Amino acid sequence: MSLNRREFLGATAAVSAAALLPTATLAGDTIKLGSILDTSGPFDAYGRPMDQAMRLAVQEINAAGGLLGKQIEVVAYDTQSDMALYSQYGQQLTRQDKVDVVHGGILSASREAIRQTMRKTKTPYFYNVLYEGGVCDRNIFINGVTPAQQVEALVPYAMGKSGPKVYILAADYNYGQITARWIQKFVAENGGEVVGTDFFPLDVSDFGSTIAKVQTAGPDLVIAPLVGGAHLSFFRQWAAAGMKDKIALASTTMGVGNEHKVLTPEEGNGIMVAYNYSQELDTAANNAFKQKWAAAYGDTSSIHEIAVSNYNGVKTWAKAVEVAGSIERDALIEALESGLSIDGPGGMVTVDPKTHHAVLDVHIMEVQDQGMNVIETLPQRQPIDTQDVCDLQANPNENKQYEL
Repeated sequence: MSLNRREFLGATAAVSAAALLPTATLAGDTIKLGSILDTSGPFDAYGRPMDQAMRLAVQEINAAGGLLGKQIEVVAYDTQSDMALYSQYGQQLTRQDKVDVVHGGILSASREAIRQTMRKTKTPYFYNVLYEGGVCDRNIFINGVTPAQQVEALVPYAMGKSGPKVYILAADYNYGQITARWIQKFVAENGGEVVGTDFFPLDVSDFGSTIAKVQTAGPDLVIAPLVGGAHLSFFRQWAAAGMKDKIALASTTMGVGNEHKVLTPEEGNGIMVAYNYSQELDTAANNAFKQKWAAAYGDTSSIHEIAVSNYNGVKTWAKAVEVAGSIERDALIEALESGLSIDGPGGMVTVDPKTHHAVLDVHIMEVQDQGMNVIETLPQRQPIDTQDVCDLQANPNENKQYEL
């Protein structure tokens, strides 16, 4: 089943995002922000709104006078959803373009393809996507939710609405494998039982035999850390098989790229999720953000969870530059480690000095009529999973990813 990207992204503005950026500045008069994202290819539904969000944040900063008296210049590369190009462009951004900071990466594999390059060249790196947790590296700052912030909240809520028997369907790579272990942990801690776990390569789109297998196992709840357009087929096939009203569904990924807007209400209604952001959040910060987005891009249809995380990442970096009075790496890190906060569209975002992860509000939500209705807000959740294994203040030279 092919994915209609036009539907997937919604009505993206005709105005070019590049038009938001100044064109008359000289390289020596700017601060260079490097961006490396999948803005074409299979993961463009994630990457294109992330690119829009980055450019919107830069436009706002530049319109307010820039940073340290200079305008921000964006140097952006499209990896075309090709991991090999992440490595190539990561080298180009740091060694040839000599950018002052890099914001980028979507899949965990893309983060790891460039993280060591950023570290070796001492280029501050922001990874602004929800992920499986555990990265401990003084050179990186992470703005997305981790399992202790998201999965730990979602599992008891979903089990409370369904029952104790859980089946896990996950993407077969770093994110899905580690997240599945976290789900198993939190299911057990809440008195439940995992009756089956299956993993799927990212290009798998036929889930017929899997659905039959789940029916045989008879769980109360399916939790699906599935990723990308091919995996979206599962939710459609699940509904078509008549399973949606028989076995409850939750996901740690469905909706982060606006997948719930591609599904019909009959396919999507009732799916349980937990993220930092929903367009349905009725707060002053979110309403102001949506107005600015609509002014730049025509409407708000393309905004999603990781676009907002990317926006938060740029704003967090910019505030740290202002606090430090410098773009120099160590001064920037010191400012970020001061407990710096911004008021993001999904709530306050605070840098945890110990792990360089974000302390975030997490909203438990249910999909309804192609929206994500907020059921409960859990304020300022700590990235405890990573805090338990990573202390960059005590061990600043740490450089690894811990796994459950």
